[in-house]
Amino acid sequence: MMRTIVLLLSGLLCCLLFAFKNPQPISMLGKAVPDFALRNVDTRLVSLKDYPNAKGFCIVFTCNHCPFAKLYSQRLNKLNTHYAALGVPLMAINPMDTLVYDEERFEKMQAKAHDDQFNFPYLQDAAQSVAQSFGANHTPHAFVIWKENNQWLIKYAGAIDDNGEAPEKAISFLALAVDELLAHKPVSKPETASFGCRIFYRK
Repeated sequence: MMRTIVLLLSGLLCCLLFAFKNPQPISMLGKAVPDFALRNVDTRLVSLKDYPNAKGFCIVFTCNHCPFAKLYSQRLNKLNTHYAALGVPLMAINPMDTLVYDEERFEKMQAKAHDDQFNFPYLQDAAQSVAQSFGANHTPHAFVIWKENNQWLIKYAGAIDDNGEAPEKAISFLALAVDELLAHKPVSKPETASFGCRIFYRK
């Protein structure tokens, strides 16, 4: 319990840091996002086009140092295991500035992916351009994109779920959105508030 409290307090301080540098978030629902080519922890470039049969993607902007992001490693593994088999793989993207956070260096991303046994790509957005195209403002910040008319449209944006501390009690907003899209239904809760460490953009 004490560890959780420390993590949550640390996360709150992290959220406040640089908050004044980021503008108020703008809704990106329905917006098309471009494909990208980012370096994975295995050093290979990964793009959306590498998954020609994908119906959609779970895209989670996350990082190494954020206390809230650290709570979600195993949940992301489980989400990818379940939904990749249904044509909706998960990708994690680290957009943090390595000049500000030494812990976000590529070598430390590789170590984290190994230690947490990530079963999904963990990509470095060194130029922060992909995070900006999604309008990501926290880590973790989750999105569901869906293919329509040969475009990838944002269908969900926000938190992964509603309980960082107790995954067994959490309602997964991300999973709910994917389930509804797979059932050809509109997303009933397309936006939620993401909470975690602010992404500090250099420009």
